[in-house]
Amino acid sequence: MKDRFRQLREQPDSITAVQSGGADNFKKISSWAAILFAPTLVGTIYGMNFETMPELKWAAGYPFAILLMAAVCVSLYFIFKRRDWL
Repeated sequence: MKDRFRQLREQPDSITAVQSGGADNFKKISSWAAILFAPTLVGTIYGMNFETMPELKWAAGYPFAILLMAAVCVSLYFIFKRRDWL
C-alpha cells in the first residue's frame, strides 16, 4: 500500500516534467518562427512589384531593406536568447 501511495505522489512530478519539456520546445520553435517571419515580411512587400514605392527609386533602397531584415533578425535572436527561449 505504501508503494502505491508513493507512486501516486510522484506521478504528478513526472507529468509536470514532460509538460515543461514540451513548453521549452514550443518556445524554441516559436522563437525561430518569429525570427524568420521578419525577413519574409519585408521580402514579400518588396516582391509585390509596386511602382510607387519611394525606396525603389532610391539608390540605397535594396541595401537598406537587406540591412533592415538583418537588424530585425539579429535583435530578435538576442532578445530570445536573453530570455532563454533559444
